[in-house]
Amino acid sequence: MWITSFNARRSGWLSTFAALILGATLSGCATTPSLDDELATIASDPQHRLASLSVLAVRDGRVVYERQFGERFIASATDAAKPADAKTMYRIASVSKLVTAIGVMRLVEERKLALDEDVSTYLGWRLRNPHFPEAKITLRMLLTHTSSLRDGAFYFWPAKIAIKDVLVPGGAQYGEGLMWAHDHAPGGYFTYCNLNSGVIATIMERVTGERFDRLMKRLVLGPLGMRGGFNPADFTGEELADVATLYCKCTERDNVEKWDPSGAWNPQVDDYSMRRPEVRADEQFVPGTNGTVFGPQGNLRVSAADLAKVLLMMMNGGEYEGRRLLASATVDQMLTIQWRYDPASPNGDHSDGKRQRLYNAWGLGVQIFLGETGPFAGDKVVMTNDFDAAGHLGDAYGLTSALLFDRDRRAGMIFFIGGTAFDPATWPGEHSALYRHEELILDALYRGAIETTQ
Repeated sequence: MWITSFNARRSGWLSTFAALILGATLSGCATTPSLDDELATIASDPQHRLASLSVLAVRDGRVVYERQFGERFIASATDAAKPADAKTMYRIASVSKLVTAIGVMRLVEERKLALDEDVSTYLGWRLRNPHFPEAKITLRMLLTHTSSLRDGAFYFWPAKIAIKDVLVPGGAQYGEGLMWAHDHAPGGYFTYCNLNSGVIATIMERVTGERFDRLMKRLVLGPLGMRGGFNPADFTGEELADVATLYCKCTERDNVEKWDPSGAWNPQVDDYSMRRPEVRADEQFVPGTNGTVFGPQGNLRVSAADLAKVLLMMMNGGEYEGRRLLASATVDQMLTIQWRYDPASPNGDHSDGKRQRLYNAWGLGVQIFLGETGPFAGDKVVMTNDFDAAGHLGDAYGLTSALLFDRDRRAGMIFFIGGTAFDPATWPGEHSALYRHEELILDALYRGAIETTQ
């Protein structure tokens, strides 16, 4: 068992564990020393060290465990180290898409958008896959990654570029048209695609006249009382100081990534020790021209405690602390499977490009984790297979993240990893398509904070 192997290695690491445990933080939750120790062991494993780790668990509809390990900023020649704590915000990568989807569904409830309307109606110009010009593209397709858009031409552009010029043949940025599938029409075939979020954000801006970053504060972050946001250039100095720098012990040369676990931690994003964040758009920016600017696909900075408000709201059928953000029927719709992989007649890409069998089912902006054996085994969230999860994963700039919840059990888990000293692909999971360190974290949280009878 992996637990035994970790216990065997603990004896040589006591000083490291003690430092990590003493640095772990707690926000009003009961202490669970054995779980603290197990997570500290995972975070400080000499062979698979993590720059930082923030975790949170929900049982019976309330937060029962929250801890942070490691450093949100690793000491440099000019600045001292800063430990991760309960206020630390991470760029949570693709988990941002779930939050974006909540904003979309609020506009659907307001009847400013409809899931099955041709999105050309909202954009003010005709959006079509040129290989299937008669097939309309809808919000439902964009939210379920069945739109036929692809990331081959990238998925975000500067504010001065109009997304229309990227997506429409003949546009100044159209190039070879790598943003469109040649072999699958909109509506049936699943391919995970970040660009879907950029089109969604453009639509949201067009129908409201508001910049995406500010719109999301009004629709979601503000009502839930969440710090952070999609635009760190607007953060206060105190907020910026709480943002984790993301790291890896890697370098890139000639488009080849080189890893050196014994080398230095290299900042990948959100190192504000030398300069403030980039200003992505000024007051001259016209909302609805390019929704990729503020990163709807992955740019949200938020703490685990604040993201837990999203988890609890979804688990509680759209309500958080007595305030209703979404109708219960809307949450039901988001968590209903809209696309499911068919192994008999493959109807989608099963992989994220790195890991096989990761994608098996999708709701509206939400991944549904089937956790089954056979062709669906890749998305099993915990080793016991006793957690019917929905939520989202994230992976970018050294960070991996997850928001997962079982609505029927009123249980959930969140983790943010601020970077690895090793290439995650060299340590694959044993019971899923997740990386092994992700499996260990989720299994520890599940056993120690959700399954526990304490």
